Amino acid sequence: MPTLTWIGKEKVVNHHQEVPYRVLEHKYGFRVDDPADTTPTNSGNKIIHGDNLEALKSLLPEYEGRIKCIYIDPPYNTGNEKWVYNDNVNDPKIKKWLGEVVGKQGEDLSRHDKWLCMMYPRLKLLHRLLAEDGAIFISIDDNELANLRLLCDEIFGVNNFVGQWHWFKSATPPNLSYKIKKNIEYVLCYEKQKNSTKYKGIQKVSSSDDPMTKPQNSVKILKFPAKSLNIKGGDRTIPAGVYGTAKYPNKLLNDLVIINGTNANDVEFENRFIWLQDKLENELAQNTIINCSNRLVLSYKKQEYDPEVPPNLIDATVGVDTTEEAGKVLSAIFDGHNVFEYPKDVSLIEYIINFLCGTNDIILDSFAGSGTTAHAVLNLNKKDGGNRKFILVEMEDYAENITAERVRRVMNGYGEGKNAVAGTGGAFDYYELGAPMFDQEKNLNEEVDEEKIREYIYYTETKRHLDRKRTEEAKYLLDTYNGTGYYFYYEKDCLMTLSIDTLGIVTERTEQYVIYADICTVPPQVLAARNITFKKIPRDIKRF
Repeated sequence: MPTLTWIGKEKVVNHHQEVPYRVLEHKYGFRVDDPADTTPTNSGNKIIHGDNLEALKSLLPEYEGRIKCIYIDPPYNTGNEKWVYNDNVNDPKIKKWLGEVVGKQGEDLSRHDKWLCMMYPRLKLLHRLLAEDGAIFISIDDNELANLRLLCDEIFGVNNFVGQWHWFKSATPPNLSYKIKKNIEYVLCYEKQKNSTKYKGIQKVSSSDDPMTKPQNSVKILKFPAKSLNIKGGDRTIPAGVYGTAKYPNKLLNDLVIINGTNANDVEFENRFIWLQDKLENELAQNTIINCSNRLVLSYKKQEYDPEVPPNLIDATVGVDTTEEAGKVLSAIFDGHNVFEYPKDVSLIEYIINFLCGTNDIILDSFAGSGTTAHAVLNLNKKDGGNRKFILVEMEDYAENITAERVRRVMNGYGEGKNAVAGTGGAFDYYELGAPMFDQEKNLNEEVDEEKIREYIYYTETKRHLDRKRTEEAKYLLDTYNGTGYYFYYEKDCLMTLSIDTLGIVTERTEQYVIYADICTVPPQVLAARNITFKKIPRDIKRF
């Protein structure tokens, strides 16, 4: 397999492992039904302000292997300096990061080298967050398309490449070249693991019947239960025999009794049918109409067709608008103000999410921009009553007054009079990146709130949130789960020793115990006899 090499690659290939885990500091919760209540909503919807590389690392304990759909719209690296971070890899934050990670070598990087250095560790963490049956969709244009394809082949695996969609982004693109007018952007898709899931495009609509036979099919017999055929004409009995047409004969194996426009008896036909018996029964159970002409030619019409596999062109024919329409929608949300250049259209993201997501899946966007992905998730939930969750990460300072504000307005509703758009309802929690969990010496960072540390320890052990309130009587107990009691024997500025004398910290009887402490002097045979597993702080604390 071809591999991509660039200046600085050796510095970033494993950088995702070195990124510090930072706690997420909850700033406020927003809920439509009680906007004055800013306590955590526990809705599962999150907006995170901060470096997306560090934010992705902070999501790992709770979300590793759980994200069904990732959509990102990274910088296109056009070299246009006047655009915001969404299209400029020379953003000061990115330049600072490159200097810290790549070093002086970063000063000699081309803009393509910089872009690749920036993207590689982020894609590595996104790969970890994807569910086994999940997929990532990446918007890009031709500035970095070729590089992105090779980068994703390396990280996600060339065999997990699904395809490349072409989005008709604009009917009136700007004249930026004497050679070509660009009205197409691309969406690359990779799965975590190649699978047989059929992606869902638009719903097929048919104005005519479909034939039940094909000349190339094998001959088979189908039994049609009484009242399963829709037959024109009056009441009558048609004797067994060969009907249909000379080119497409249909053999009736027993007399057909017709009363009130349907077959009064079970009837069998022999023909080159497209279905087997179980498929016929399944279609009838879904209220598919089977029509039978006067010459006994059989056809069917579904009440509802399965969605078609999405074609590789995304445009108005599949219900997706252009970036011009996206700008109008965003302007309407913000009372006519133009707050963001070149937003993605919400119908594009809805269309992509619907390819594979069910009603309870989690969707992540780590280059959130104006918040289109959250808008799309909320729209889909409103349409079908779903409970999809969104996680947005935005590093720029507009995360609060554009990204989160858009989500608030979409939930509440926006516009007036005939232009009013009803709210979707919902709730979300807004976070900032906090201090790293571990200091430079890889010890627990004592600047981190102790409750955050306890929550982290418990989640690494159980994959569950720590809801139990700490009490003075059970000061070191985290909680019990699946017959195990979890204890965190820790005090800031103190060296805590688990000894025979301090085993009294165990306050609830369970089948077994996991106890964290700085030192353990309890003999191994005593630990084994009491079903205690000792874990040393900080050595045995799981890192992500």
